[in-house]
Amino acid sequence: MASGVTLAVVGAGDRGAWHARWALAHPQRARVVAVAEPRKVRRERLAAEHGLDAGAVVDDWRVLAARGRVADAVLICTLDREHLEPVLAFAALGYHIMLEKPMALTEDECRRIVAAVEDAGVILAVGHVLRYTPYTQALKRVVDSGRIGEVVSVQHLEPVGFWHQAHSFVRGNWRREDQATTMLMAKSCHDLDWLQYVLGRPPVRVSSFGRLSHFRPENKPAGAADRCLDCAVETSCPYSARRDYGDRLAGGRHGWPLSVVVDEFTPQALETALREGPYGRCVYACDNDVVDHQVVAMEFGSGATATFTMTAFTEQADRQTRIFGTRGELRGDGARLRVYDFLTRTEEAVGLGTEGAMDAAGGHGGGDTGLMDAFVDAVATGDPGLVKSGPRESLASHLTVLAAERARRDNTVETVGPAAGWSPPMPPAPTC
Repeated sequence: MASGVTLAVVGAGDRGAWHARWALAHPQRARVVAVAEPRKVRRERLAAEHGLDAGAVVDDWRVLAARGRVADAVLICTLDREHLEPVLAFAALGYHIMLEKPMALTEDECRRIVAAVEDAGVILAVGHVLRYTPYTQALKRVVDSGRIGEVVSVQHLEPVGFWHQAHSFVRGNWRREDQATTMLMAKSCHDLDWLQYVLGRPPVRVSSFGRLSHFRPENKPAGAADRCLDCAVETSCPYSARRDYGDRLAGGRHGWPLSVVVDEFTPQALETALREGPYGRCVYACDNDVVDHQVVAMEFGSGATATFTMTAFTEQADRQTRIFGTRGELRGDGARLRVYDFLTRTEEAVGLGTEGAMDAAGGHGGGDTGLMDAFVDAVATGDPGLVKSGPRESLASHLTVLAAERARRDNTVETVGPAAGWSPPMPPAPTC
């Protein structure tokens, strides 16, 4: 089609705006024709970027849905707890849907989303962007080729980063389970989904341990104030909001996470935000309750095992993985892959291309682009097989996250329930 796939955007926050910008970079393939966003600054900014007239800009997705189908597809990028209703409404109208992760926060809601898109016959792509990176595709090719033999065990680390934890999960929108969701669902559903994708199947049993250890009132330094701007010990604190956001502003780094804190990138706006808003609070004087470190242990049907570690207490870095096979070992750090062969006792670098860091600010190493490439092509051709993170695959990984969190809370080993109707693909037999 000459004008490409038409897109409506529901939720013009950082993620919604980022996904929408893909259309600006690919004007022959897609264009944004409508936006629904309650915050005036955000919706007007996105409307201006995409040249939308006033009639295409609304403050509530329900207003947009009431107009019927005005686009081929919709990008649903609302808050985590606000996914179910818009998915049900837009699926019923025949929209193809790109849904930010997590798809929903309970098993019932996840299953209702799957049923809704399948009943409507529309394409659903969940925003598990790590599946789409060049790095992941190269790593999966090695695993599927049998080059390292049969996979026996995996170690996977998500180094959240000390400042990222402070920004998003101590001061920010995902700090409380009752207002958002668990840390494992909000941050690490990416990783449990990624492990399922790489190994070609979900786990059958999980256990988990973790807690909120450091960002607590009892760890507040002597002499510290409730806000960084008033704090006598701020200069010696690694979690200083004044330093973190101030350095970003001074350096002209106006994207995420600074864009979450202020709408205008001026010293005055930042001063006001840190004095009055949530991002200027002492990390030891917030109302946060999500964990700051967690381990998940998994067993797969083949007998293979995997451990996943999420921790706040790291340098901001890419995910790190070691996969142990019967004929070799695969090591990756998000940008580089190396294979050690047991027979030849040699190590080889695996070639790949990436597009920045594997985080939101870096486009998730090309994953954000890869997701939109696949989704728009699927809509344009009518081929849902182009989507790597469809409804059944995403349901399976969400069931793993929910089971792991039950295990952590209840001190149990949990069986992972099946995503009915989906059978994971069998990997090729190892070669000798």
